[in-house]
Amino acid sequence: MRYVLQLLLIIAFSFMGEILQHILPFPIPASIYGIALLYGALQLGWIKVKHIREVSTTLIMAMPVMFVPPAVGLMSTWNEVADNYIKYLIIIVTSTFIVMGTSALLVQSIIGKKDNKNKNNETTNNA
Repeated sequence: MRYVLQLLLIIAFSFMGEILQHILPFPIPASIYGIALLYGALQLGWIKVKHIREVSTTLIMAMPVMFVPPAVGLMSTWNEVADNYIKYLIIIVTSTFIVMGTSALLVQSIIGKKDNKNKNNETTNNA
């Protein structure tokens, strides 16, 4: 029963993401809205990680299976892709490095702000 409740909780956030996608005029997938809402709820303490741990771990373990259909689709359309595979490879590598670099800069910025906040709190507490 615990697993069913955990899955229903995750599905509820996914459903809220679907609703937001239809309400908001931005070209953002509903799954991203759902993940953002779940993240927000976890950060605000409305939901604890222990409330979704088992099901989320199972879903993450099953994730590689989700890549099989796109791989099969790529194999079935290889004749069309083969002519431009160098262009696709360049785009994939370039966009991967851009995403990695942007993510790294964002994480460093967040960590830096958190460190500065902790230093300010320590200074205030010591004074």
